[in-house]
Amino acid sequence: MAEQTSPDIVYTKVDEAPELASHSLLPVIRSFAAAAGVTVGVKDISLAGRIIATFPERLTDAQKQDDHLAELGELVKLPHANVIKLPNISASVPQLVAAIKELQGQGYDLPDYPEAPATDEEKEVRARYDAIKGSAVNPVLREGNSDRRAAGAVKKFAQDNPHRMGEWVSDSKTRVASMSGGDFFSNEVSATLDKAATAKIVLETAGGETVLKEGVSYPAGAVVDATYMSAKALDAFLEDEIAKTKDEGILFSLHMKATMMKVSDPIIFGHAVKAFLKPVFDDYGDELAALGVNPNSGLGDLLKRVEDQPAIMAEIERVMADQPPMYMVNSDKGITNLHVPSDVIIDASMPALIRAGGKGWGPDGKEADTNCVIPDNSYAPVYDEAIKFFKENGKLNPATAGTVQNLGLMAQKAEEYGSHPTTFEIPEAGTVKMILDDGTVLHQHAVEAGDIWRSASARKAPIEDWVNLAIERQKATGYRSIFWLDETRAHDAELIKYVKPILEAKGVSDKFEIMAPREATRASLETITKGENTIAITGNVLRDYLTDLFPILELATSAKMLSIVKLMNGGGLFETGAGGSAPKHVQQLMEENHLRWDSLGEFCALAESLKFLADARDNAKARILGEAVETATQGILDNDRSPSRKVGEPDNRDSHFWFATYWAKALAEQDQDAEIAAHFAPIAKALDENADKIVAELAAVQGQAADLGGYYHSDEAKTTAVMRPSATFNSIIG
Repeated sequence: MAEQTSPDIVYTKVDEAPELASHSLLPVIRSFAAAAGVTVGVKDISLAGRIIATFPERLTDAQKQDDHLAELGELVKLPHANVIKLPNISASVPQLVAAIKELQGQGYDLPDYPEAPATDEEKEVRARYDAIKGSAVNPVLREGNSDRRAAGAVKKFAQDNPHRMGEWVSDSKTRVASMSGGDFFSNEVSATLDKAATAKIVLETAGGETVLKEGVSYPAGAVVDATYMSAKALDAFLEDEIAKTKDEGILFSLHMKATMMKVSDPIIFGHAVKAFLKPVFDDYGDELAALGVNPNSGLGDLLKRVEDQPAIMAEIERVMADQPPMYMVNSDKGITNLHVPSDVIIDASMPALIRAGGKGWGPDGKEADTNCVIPDNSYAPVYDEAIKFFKENGKLNPATAGTVQNLGLMAQKAEEYGSHPTTFEIPEAGTVKMILDDGTVLHQHAVEAGDIWRSASARKAPIEDWVNLAIERQKATGYRSIFWLDETRAHDAELIKYVKPILEAKGVSDKFEIMAPREATRASLETITKGENTIAITGNVLRDYLTDLFPILELATSAKMLSIVKLMNGGGLFETGAGGSAPKHVQQLMEENHLRWDSLGEFCALAESLKFLADARDNAKARILGEAVETATQGILDNDRSPSRKVGEPDNRDSHFWFATYWAKALAEQDQDAEIAAHFAPIAKALDENADKIVAELAAVQGQAADLGGYYHSDEAKTTAVMRPSATFNSIIG
């Protein structure tokens, strides 16, 4: 996948299943695009690629790699930008450490990740690595607001072929638990700046003032928030919920986003690990500290560090046996909810549990009702209300359900809670102040040691763009349109001050509703249950959560969503749906040479990218290619050519072959461009005539282990050999 000069379309190199799939799909795209004079380049934003780019001074010339993320960050600000972005890893610390170790094993002279940096050098290394953690990619690339929806063909297929839904019963014990006070929601303050300002964040204590962050700049009109979560309130809440869960006889589960919320959520996760094993930490706190145990890294890391300590292991087993059974990531392997902070991601885990009728997998390998613990109350009401709705009304029927589209405020790092350098774990009691350059104290909170304080913001231009995008979509669809904003929440109240005047000025106030997330959840579920459609107009985090929740209920997956980011300077960023980077898919490929990742999201993004290019560059041939992609995508759905989950059945590579076949056929049969038709006629004929042979060649490799030469940083030649095993197919497309 070599880089091309000044490509028309930039495809992103990412991680795990999507990256494996691109080794098979990208050669097809490049071959077909060339017929329209369209070049497709690649930029590496994978976790491994970003690590390599961060330490050039330690690497050989052959190992060095440019900072492609920074390059893309500049590209998306240009009017001609056209980027297809696949899901990448938002790295937790265990993932980051594993990637570093793999690269070191491949000969890269990279420093270890300093868990407890002591020297200036270690602190500098830690700072560099921390810039890679969490959702480091998306805020850089998303120079526009999000438009996510199910493509028409995908929605129709889901209705015609409804997926299995778990049964909801009215007496289900499954519930959501969140804090009633002391959390980010209850402590939030917000203000809109009347002029541009630079702020510093300080902690004032009895011993003096510590500057936590300085030089944070905001333009006029920015909405700036501050809030904190009380560590004492969090611990009391967790202890109480663990006891209640045991009394109720259900599973205990914690649902966080320790990847995107890279500062705050791993800390909260660590509090849950300590709460669940409280007697162990009470009795062996010093010994655990000496062994390097950090509860934020999870139970899995803790168990590895104490495996040679029989007394501690015995105490852990005793405590675990006395606690409520835990929701499991993998019952067969004994991997619990609290093993790894990145294993249970709320936007995927909660929709899956709701789709399953409120059931989670327990340590006995059986499904059971679950206490879904979501400590902060900002967005927990969405899941709480969804569960209440389905208890009352039974499961959703995908065959008749309408759809929930989403317009998300995310441009210029809007609402990047917990994943940026203005989130802190407070070292000692005092007062955190956010002080503007003119001396104004914008926000302040009295805090205690261990509290988690954070600030986030949203700028005026992205907010206005978001509202105008909502007006455009509502006009285009006529759907019920709801701003998911809570007038009693500080941040949302400031956004409403922008929303209402714009709607009034455009004369469309009667076309929109404004509801708090709980009420909006029920209204949306009522709407789609009737077979009608709605648009959820939300902030950044809800965009992330809802574009998994509703697609998983409607389509069984969020990976098939059409995701368009209309960049504010005129370009286009085409994301391949939600759904993460699917590590379990990679594990199956490595064990059985079967990749069940579905590239339907890539197909949808490709169609939009080509049509956008056609308009931007006045390239009629690109439009024909894009329209033919839509025909091919419909062919994949109509002929059931999506990957199977089971080894020995068609997988991702088969799907790509059929996509190429349907795409070539559509191009050969169209009558708008004779040159394109003539070019693709022999390709379509060759693919059709050799279909049986190609399918046999693809099937022949399944059932045996596949050698990729690495997990985070695979070997290009080995991965290409695994993902392109049909010599016949390869020779036809080139």
